[in-house]
Amino acid sequence: MYRRRALLVLFALVTLAACSQVESGTPAGESGAPPEVVAAARDWPLPGRDYRNSRASFDTAIDSSSVARLAPAWKVDLPGTGGYGNASTTPLILGDTVYLEDLTSVVRAIDLATGAVHWQTAPGGATIGPNGVAVGWGKVFANKGMERIEALDAATGATLWEKSIVRTTTDGIDIQPQVWDDRVYASTVPVSLDGIYVGGDAGVLHALDQATGAIDWTFDTVDSPDIWGNPQVNSGGGAWFPPSIDTRSGRMFWGIANPSPFPGTAQYPNGTSRPGPNLYTECTVSIDAKSGALQWYQQAIEHDIFDHDLIHTMIVDAKIGGRMQTIVVGTGKLGRVLGYERESGAVLWDTAVGKHVNDDLTSLTGPTVVLPGTFGGVITPPAHADGVVYVAVINAPSTYYPNRPGYFGSDIGTMNGEMVALDAATGAILWDVEVPGDPFGGATVVNDLVLTGTFQGEILALDRRTGATAWRWTAPGGINGWPAVAGDTLVWPIGLSNPAQLLALRLS
Repeated sequence: MYRRRALLVLFALVTLAACSQVESGTPAGESGAPPEVVAAARDWPLPGRDYRNSRASFDTAIDSSSVARLAPAWKVDLPGTGGYGNASTTPLILGDTVYLEDLTSVVRAIDLATGAVHWQTAPGGATIGPNGVAVGWGKVFANKGMERIEALDAATGATLWEKSIVRTTTDGIDIQPQVWDDRVYASTVPVSLDGIYVGGDAGVLHALDQATGAIDWTFDTVDSPDIWGNPQVNSGGGAWFPPSIDTRSGRMFWGIANPSPFPGTAQYPNGTSRPGPNLYTECTVSIDAKSGALQWYQQAIEHDIFDHDLIHTMIVDAKIGGRMQTIVVGTGKLGRVLGYERESGAVLWDTAVGKHVNDDLTSLTGPTVVLPGTFGGVITPPAHADGVVYVAVINAPSTYYPNRPGYFGSDIGTMNGEMVALDAATGAILWDVEVPGDPFGGATVVNDLVLTGTFQGEILALDRRTGATAWRWTAPGGINGWPAVAGDTLVWPIGLSNPAQLLALRLS
């Protein structure tokens, strides 16, 4: 109760006086952040915790000296499951409430202290994932199935508005929304329960008015009205993960996904239906958050035939040439991490992580094992802190044929993964350690630790300086989601337990 009253007081101060900060050096009155995000800045109010997508918290009592005292405090069951579980997202923590959406599009508001469910919605439709929620302006924003964005009353869960943003029946939404500047940001992809990479589908970035759901702007991530010359066959683009936002300049940075078909079809082997670079797939793009105008793009793979999405972006401070600079970092399933100059997009460095086999081929002659595979590379969110970037790498191979689509699926569980730490100034690898299993739990910095979780059901805490394992804990099921932390509590979706659950671990 005391924490709730304290949060309400802080919320009022922020709203009236704009006296807090969302990020270091970013006044709340200028940031465009919702008041709730400002008030809960010490918790986990955004998918990446902050607009830089740092996934890092130093406002917690959990560290290497205390992590062994984490123990289950409560769990909330998440009935329903798919091939990869029922929770592929980051929970949000704002004050004394945890917000979560599962893969049946049920949204829950949960008491952080006890795990009691304050409210939950009816199932809104199944989704492939990832998905999730954003909170702001008295609302909770979520995906409703794979077609609509909805706004719920944060106090009751009642629907305030919903908006379809798909252009075809085979478009879909697979992203956790982002909120800033009175807008909700989301994207479509050419994937849904009704079709996968159907010819003519192209992912589109959307900015929706937070009050009404009206579309303020869109940005088509396929720079070709005829989908690179063959709309009957080709598709691609879109974003799967929330953008990072430079709240000072209003620049937002998105990772854009792959072109299709991949590797090819019987009529068009090796992607020959889509000659050329297939912009803006496999790009990091800088977009004006207010207008949707493209500022720059940088493509990592010119003609991808292996589904090597570049899907994550972060804004990182690094000491370059003797002075601190703010750079953009992009990474994804291609198994590379790239540093970009923030204003121009010039590539500062490009570092390969994980295992790489045959992924530099531009065509195939027969069945070929490729690493990273479809579910490989840096598929789940990275983290950064103190000029160091942390990525969890999946080493899962795929076997591709030049004349067959190779959609979705890798040989998970055949190789151990890795956690890699890189110097954000140079891209140099500081350490690289093997992780037993497939670390689909992403990377999360908590003081002097970096956390991950595996598809095989283990949570690990590694020393940020060396990568040495400081703590490990057997979860009640496999993990395909990413945690949030606030105070003395770590909240983690365990999507492949039976039933799936949201689990709170608390310092005992």
